Amino acid sequence: MFKRLAQPLLAAGLLFSAAAAWAHGISEVDKQRMLDGGYLQYIGLGASHMLTGYDHLLFLLGLVFFLTRFSEVAKFVTVFTLGHCITLIFATFLKITWNFWLVDALIAISVIYKGFDNNGGFQKHLGVKSPTLPVMVFGFGLLHGFGLSTRLQQLPLGDDATGMLLRILSFNVGVEVGQIAALTVMVGLLTVWRKKPSFLRFSNLANTALMAIGGLLLLMQLHGYQHDSDPDGFRFPAKEHGHAHEDLDIEKSVETDRDRL
Repeated sequence: MFKRLAQPLLAAGLLFSAAAAWAHGISEVDKQRMLDGGYLQYIGLGASHMLTGYDHLLFLLGLVFFLTRFSEVAKFVTVFTLGHCITLIFATFLKITWNFWLVDALIAISVIYKGFDNNGGFQKHLGVKSPTLPVMVFGFGLLHGFGLSTRLQQLPLGDDATGMLLRILSFNVGVEVGQIAALTVMVGLLTVWRKKPSFLRFSNLANTALMAIGGLLLLMQLHGYQHDSDPDGFRFPAKEHGHAHEDLDIEKSVETDRDRL
């Protein structure tokens, strides 16, 4: 049974990792749309960015996976939201940034962490209690918000402080709208699934898959960082990436020829 499940999970992980490469990218069309449009454009972009931000969604899925009461969901989502609002707004307004590949790599680690925590990894493998969840969720919220900020800072936000702040806040409103929409679907599906016997049988496997997909996202981000000659750009440098692998193929070919000789 595990082999039958492993293949589709791996395929899903590869799909998520490939899609995530584009999920955080803001195209030239979007940039021009920001210039031509108003604050509603920033709200729309914030919402779509969250709904296609697979690493953010995966973390949220892990966060609410075992939460059965609305009060619990509201509590932890509020803590997470407060964290990412702080860094999204202040880091963008103060123009504090870092390499987005590395920020997204840390976000991928947050996905791995939540799956590990959900499976009782700290107790089973480390023999310690899990770290205080509200504190960790707030910290990861700060990290996720910083990831959003690194992208938003690539947009034309204007020169005047008031206009810039309003655009940041508009983008943030869009992010929250997208987050609410995604959480509504997640919580609804999880509520239905918990009523079925398969939830208990496969909850551990589901969180293991969450860790695996987070690991794939981590490798993808580190791979992108290694090959990226333009850390401020959005698109994966395909030409440089291709040359790197061509060089590797040449080296392998030379080694093969030597072995034959």
